[in-house]
Amino acid sequence: MIRKPISADSHITEPPNCYVDYIDPAFRDRAPVIKELPKVGDAFVIEGMATPVPLGLLAAAGKEPSKITTDGVAFKDLWRSGWDPKYRLADQDRDGVAAEFIYPTVGMLLCNHADFDFKKACFEAYNRWLAEYCSEAPDRLHGLAQVSMRSVEDGVAELKAVKAMGFKGVMMPGDPAVEDYDSKIYDPVWATAVELGLPLSFHILTTKAGAMAQNPRGPRINSFLSIIRGCQDIMGTLIFSGVFDRHPGLKVVCVEADAGWVPHYMYRMDHAYKRHRYWMKAPPLERLPSEYFAEHIYVTFQDDWVAFRTTHLCNVRRLMWASDFPHSDSTWPHSQAVLAEQTQGLSDEERNWICHDNVAELYGLSVN
Repeated sequence: MIRKPISADSHITEPPNCYVDYIDPAFRDRAPVIKELPKVGDAFVIEGMATPVPLGLLAAAGKEPSKITTDGVAFKDLWRSGWDPKYRLADQDRDGVAAEFIYPTVGMLLCNHADFDFKKACFEAYNRWLAEYCSEAPDRLHGLAQVSMRSVEDGVAELKAVKAMGFKGVMMPGDPAVEDYDSKIYDPVWATAVELGLPLSFHILTTKAGAMAQNPRGPRINSFLSIIRGCQDIMGTLIFSGVFDRHPGLKVVCVEADAGWVPHYMYRMDHAYKRHRYWMKAPPLERLPSEYFAEHIYVTFQDDWVAFRTTHLCNVRRLMWASDFPHSDSTWPHSQAVLAEQTQGLSDEERNWICHDNVAELYGLSVN
């Protein structure tokens, strides 16, 4: 029997009051706000970020490609379920989805903000708002909290705080404030995540290196091909620095970076380690890099038929389908048709693993 899919990566659309009403009062005057801008339409204006965040792509699910635009879109015209949970279940039902794991939208770009004090305040406000949003249907709306990683001590405290709030997982910023994630100073963070049973997610567009280039090489559309690179770099950073040797219970999610590349990436990591680890001064590992990837790293994807065709070349129990609703890359409201086409050749068991069981087991949901 084919089980109804669970989206491992969906999003909300932060409403105008998300930050203003929920932020620490000390930051209220600086909180991100929506403003109507000439030739742009409604956009989030964020102090310290030169470019506003237009709302056009934030809720473009279901639009014809020729109608997708960044400009001239008003907040009132966005899918209401992106910010009003009372409408969310109807949109899930329309797409044949049983539940969703929900990431931010504006919060993704806030990960790249240079002011970590401000960023921490914004993330804490978002977490308060998100907890209320998901409380409308806690069996079908599962939020991923944001943490700032302003310091190692903050990281540990933030993980404990969001666990106490009831969150099942955490979205990490791609770039921490101190050193990088290969440093052993972050061992207390990894240990805390294992202790609390919190998978740690790294989403596209949350690193400076992985942001969509404003001035790409070649036509602008070429930058779309580069946005998965930030996530790939983080996965390699964790593996090659021995994080999983020191923390064998750590679970990491690589989000919205597709998955068809994984088999070759695993091969290339092994090739690099076998052939080049001596002159490149790679730390010794207890296993091959591909083994860590196959065991510890989950990957989400929405429209990637290559991932379904190469399940025998990676760990099928670490692949997780997603709808990406309500973003412009979403398969909504045609997810069932996409899955019917792309999962041809898979057994019901394999489809259930990728579309339901893997994400349910990762976050401790009942599998039925």
